[in-house]
Amino acid sequence: MQHIYSLIPILNLLFAAAVVFLERKNPGVTWAWVMVLVFLPGFGFFLYLVFGQNLSRRKIYKLKEFNQKDIEAIIEGQRQGFRESEIQYKDPLMADYQDLIYMNLSSSAAVYTQDNEVVTYTDGDRKFNALLDAIRKATNHIHLMYYIVKDDRLGQRILEALTAKAREGVKVRFLYDDIGSVWLPKSFFRPLVEAGGEVAVFFPSKIPYLNFRFNYRNHRKLAIIDGAVGFIGGFNIGDEYLGLLQRFGYWRDTHLKIEGSAVLQMQAQFFMDWNLASTNSVKPEARYYPRIPFNGHVGVQIVSSGPDSELEQIRNGYLKMIYAAKESIYIQTPYFIPDESLMTAVKMAALAGVDIRIMIPSVPDHKMVYWATTSYLGELLNLGVKGFLYEKGFLHAKTIVIDGKVASIGTANVDIRSFKLNFEVNAFIYDTETAARQKKIFEKDMLDCSEFTPAMFRNRSLPARFKESLARLISPIL
Repeated sequence: MQHIYSLIPILNLLFAAAVVFLERKNPGVTWAWVMVLVFLPGFGFFLYLVFGQNLSRRKIYKLKEFNQKDIEAIIEGQRQGFRESEIQYKDPLMADYQDLIYMNLSSSAAVYTQDNEVVTYTDGDRKFNALLDAIRKATNHIHLMYYIVKDDRLGQRILEALTAKAREGVKVRFLYDDIGSVWLPKSFFRPLVEAGGEVAVFFPSKIPYLNFRFNYRNHRKLAIIDGAVGFIGGFNIGDEYLGLLQRFGYWRDTHLKIEGSAVLQMQAQFFMDWNLASTNSVKPEARYYPRIPFNGHVGVQIVSSGPDSELEQIRNGYLKMIYAAKESIYIQTPYFIPDESLMTAVKMAALAGVDIRIMIPSVPDHKMVYWATTSYLGELLNLGVKGFLYEKGFLHAKTIVIDGKVASIGTANVDIRSFKLNFEVNAFIYDTETAARQKKIFEKDMLDCSEFTPAMFRNRSLPARFKESLARLISPIL
């Protein structure tokens, strides 16, 4: 037995070397894992098995159900239209962001549509009332995908509404994440299934409470009703998102209701995730892609990213937006853990005189992540970036607004986990009126904030500095 224990450090070092030379991860991620392996021999190996798998080498999405040639033809046709300046913008100012649109189209197959109407919800009651109203009006199908679903009052309200529609003959499909909804009883969806609905679990655990894909979570929140109405944003399903949990109090989030052709892109993403998770795959029938003459004017791209790709599409979209900024950058995020490229972009914009305001919660929901967040934000304050701590409740919104002209709203936080590890989806909005409205929402939220000043950051206690340093050291794998 003693010989076995003496071999553990050697095996641990060999495994650490394999991580460095074989995995070819980002250097920051690699060294974070090496530290875990070296300082936690044995246990670090187990953590790596659970948290450290690299999905980018695997083609986990299969597009056989879709006509890939037709999709590629649509994308190439739109790219050619941009190259030859054939695209007519309903908002002429959006011509300045053609390179961003082109990049999202090329990297994420995010077709650009301009016939959308967009409504913003910042309050859980209004968002879920709108969702329930859309569910009640459904006549053909309802597709929902959420990271967290809870068996509480709101969860039961949603379930009852879906079950009622399934009994009417409306096709209902619900996809949820195994890690995000780990405490959800398997019996929760029984009424819906018995009524004819279908339920699927993303990356389910083969062993109860032990998931070797723990690190890779489907963090997307999408709802598509009849292929005509779509919801996308930060709200999950649970009473806390209505502000009913004492720990967090008021829940400040941002969600969009979209009516227009962008909903069909959300539909396509739902099908890809559903067909990966469910044994009952769905083919893209005409009923799911209705031809409706939408009359909106807002330009939208639905951009998805995940650990199955090394492109980090949403992160790249954020970068491109920040580099395009000339006047202002407004960011709301519960977690601010940027990678080096995004941190550099923010610093360059600040040094160029751009008005940068970053809003985070005043209290953490995950302490280690929050310590890293205050470390990164504090580093920017002396460059002129303004930090704000939201105090009315918990801030969970994921929004970026550039110059009051373009915006990104969705499920991706400004952190490395959202960029590299989670499956995320964002709506990139190209419309001066809509983006200006998001900017005003930010400025209204500032009334419920205290400013995080350079003096506050300089005068923090020694224990706080230590915790921030530790959290920042392992931030690539938080």
